[in-house]
Parts: sequence; structure tokens; C-alpha cells
Amino acid sequence: TASFLQFTEEKLGQAEKTELDAHFENLMARADCTKNWTEKILRQTEVLLQPNLSARVEEFLYEKLDRKVPSRVTNGELLAQYMTEAANDFGPGTPYGKTLIKVGETQRRLGAAERDFIQSASINFLTPLRNFLEGDWRTICKERRTLQNCRLDLDACKARLKKAKAAEAKAACEGDAVPDFQETRPRNYVLSASASALWSDEVEKAEHELRLTQTEFDRQAEVTRLLLEGISSTHVNHLRCLHEFVESQTNYYAQCYQYMLDLQKQLGSSKGEIFSGTFVGNAESTSPPAAAASPPAGAAAALPAVPTIPVVPTIVGVPSAVAEGVLNPNEVKPPTSGTRKARVLYDYEAADSTELALLADEMITVYSLPGMDPDWLIGERGNQKGKVPVTYLELLS
Repeated sequence: TASFLQFTEEKLGQAEKTELDAHFENLMARADCTKNWTEKILRQTEVLLQPNLSARVEEFLYEKLDRKVPSRVTNGELLAQYMTEAANDFGPGTPYGKTLIKVGETQRRLGAAERDFIQSASINFLTPLRNFLEGDWRTICKERRTLQNCRLDLDACKARLKKAKAAEAKAACEGDAVPDFQETRPRNYVLSASASALWSDEVEKAEHELRLTQTEFDRQAEVTRLLLEGISSTHVNHLRCLHEFVESQTNYYAQCYQYMLDLQKQLGSSKGEIFSGTFVGNAESTSPPAAAASPPAGAAAALPAVPTIPVVPTIVGVPSAVAEGVLNPNEVKPPTSGTRKARVLYDYEAADSTELALLADEMITVYSLPGMDPDWLIGERGNQKGKVPVTYLELLS
């Protein structure tokens, strides 16, 4: 009751308040700042790792119920499952089916890497932040509330002592006055002397309570100060966790990058085989020879047509390099017109001797051949010549 009265009078400006020293106030401000930013970083990291709000709420409920969070399929793993099932329906031996299986396997590996990253980040980063908010910070708040109550009690004791001393002084002044024994009521002098003694006892009691309250306040202030100074250790611990989070994220993105590079190489090396195999199958069928047919629309749009190069007698009208799916650089001559410059976008490792290895950002000369797969061009770099994938190039005008 005395603490509540003291708090109310402080708010109304009717009572004095014991102020903590500047160092203590700075410690409390630093602790509040740490708590606020830790909360924000924790919540946003949770959003980064699990963008789905419903999934986050579900995981939160499982944690509060102290139950194991069920294993959740990542988006990459789900996409891999769909691609694999589609490949089985389309035919795993078809070009499209084979590619679906390759891409699906990479998506599965990406999904597994994402799962490992989420688990690592949760253990090494989120858990320490959450432990601070739910453990150390709650302890600090509890001790700060206790200190606040001790301060209110201390200030109430100070106010009580101040009032008792004022009353004692007033009673003493009244007792020092010379009594008039001719008065009808000379007992006023006796009452004044008695009141002075009572207030003297009240002052002694108030001083005793003040000493006890001051001791309790000092002890609680020291406990709270030690906890607040521990925020520095919290920063050191969170710094270590932050380094581990960055390392996990770096490993995750490095894995993803390597998986995609591997997939890109697989698709680049198999692209020519897929389309050249399709072309040979068509050439061996009863359809008209390729020379009699019009060139593919994609190839005509990419580069102007060039004169037909010599053919082999086995497939009339079809260049041997294209018909056999194997490029012989000695048989290929650049056309007099229709060549273009191209900038290489990515490194490319040649799958065989018919292809030209590429380095990112280098400039090469490219041109197409009649009947050639539109996704491939002939590339030249000095005396070197070979097939190059169009997707690795930026064609320049």
C-alpha cells in the first residue's frame, strides 16, 4: 500500500523519487536496446527461413506444446517429386523424360540443402536468441521489477521519516512554550509533552525501517547491475552465433551454386545429343532428305542461312558433320556472310572434341549451318573451332 501510494504521488509530482546513477541508467538502456533488436532479428530470421505464415504458426504451437515439429517437405523436394512422376508418365527414356529426371534430381538436392540450412540456422542462431529472450531477459525483467518495488519502499520510508521528524519538531516547539497554570485547562502542557515523546518514538521506528529498506535496495541494485552488465557477454555469444549463421548460409548458397553448375553442364552436353539423335532418326526414316526440306525456323531467325557444305554419299543433301551428329572442324568453313560476334556469358567445358570450350566474357565468332540444331552454333576462336550452345552466348549485332 505504501509503495502504491508512493508511485501515485510520484506520478502526480507530489513525492520525491530516488534516482539511479547514470551508469546504471545506461546499463538499463543498453539492455532494452538489446532486447528490442534481438526480437526483431529473431522474427525476421524466422520469416527468412519459413516464409509461410501458417507453417510458422504451426511450428510455434508445437514448440509451446513441447511436441516434436513434424518433418515438412521443402518446395524443391516437392518439385522434384512432380518432375520424377511426370518423367515416368512421359517415358523416362525420352529426351524430355531424361531431362525431367536430371532437373528433378537437382531440385531434390537443392531441397535437401535447404532443409540442412534451416536446421543449422535454427540450432546455431535462432535457438540462442530465443533462449536469451525467454531466459536471461525474463530474469533481468524480474529483478528490475523487484528493484523498482524496493525503490518505492525506500522512498516511502524516506517520506515517512520526513513527516515524523516534522511532527516531532512541531511537538517539541509546542512543549517548549511556558504553560499558563491559570488556564482552565493546564493539561495541554502534559499532552504536548506526551505527543513529543510519541513522535520521537515514531522517528526512531522510521529510521530503523529506512536502514533496513536501504540495505535491501542496495542489495537488489547490485544484483540487477550484475545482470545488466552480463549483456556484454550476451553480445559476445550472439556475435559467435551470427558468424555460424553466415557460415551456414554461405555453405548453403555454395552448394546450390555447384548443383546448378553441374546441372547446366549436364544439360549443355546432352542437348546436342538429344537433338542430333532426333535428327538422325528422322534422316533414316522415309521422310524427304534434309536438304530438300526448309531449314528450322529457329535457326533462320538466329542467323542467316549459309551455303551448303559438301555432303557424304550415305545421306544425300545433308552435311556429314550434321547428319552424323559429329562435327569435323576440317569440313566446316565459315560462310562468306552471316557470321556474327558473340560474348560468352558463362564458362563452358567441352563435352568432346567436336565442341569448343568457352570462358565467360570472351568474344568469339559464330555462325550456323543448314539443318543444324537451332540451340547450337559453330564457334571460332582463332584457329580453334567447335560447336557451342546458344544459351551460353549473347549474340551481338
